Amino acid sequence: MDLSQGVPIQIHLETFVTQGEDNETHVFDEPGTLVQMGNALYIRYQEVDEDAGTSMPVTMKLRENGDVQLSRGSSNGDTQLKLFFANEKRVLTRYRTPYGIIPVETVTPRIDVRMTTEPVAGEVYIEYQLFANNQHLGDYRLRLQFNA
Repeated sequence: MDLSQGVPIQIHLETFVTQGEDNETHVFDEPGTLVQMGNALYIRYQEVDEDAGTSMPVTMKLRENGDVQLSRGSSNGDTQLKLFFANEKRVLTRYRTPYGIIPVETVTPRIDVRMTTEPVAGEVYIEYQLFANNQHLGDYRLRLQFNA
């Protein structure tokens, strides 16, 4: 299957957040697109918040070496978060907000990416910790499943 032209996929995303004593779970079921550009695969979709009446563009870049980059928001918007996940590494990045840029860091103890091409389907599972100003903000788990 030629992924360079983009393939429509259905996405099921679950995120689990632990911040102190608080636990949250978010679930999204959205249509998306899977595109191959060079050696990387891109999963693109709109994260819709029906309660707020908003949507946020999300791109997940799956690199050949197993690293994952997650971008929420657009490069021309006033809010954009880019997180980088590399197995057992601490990675510094920036979170652009309407109030300025906040440096954030991810520590990724576990990352698993699996995919098949016939049929097109896959799963991305990431466990990570988020830090800002050397303060631990929380523990996160993300599981994205997709199929064509």
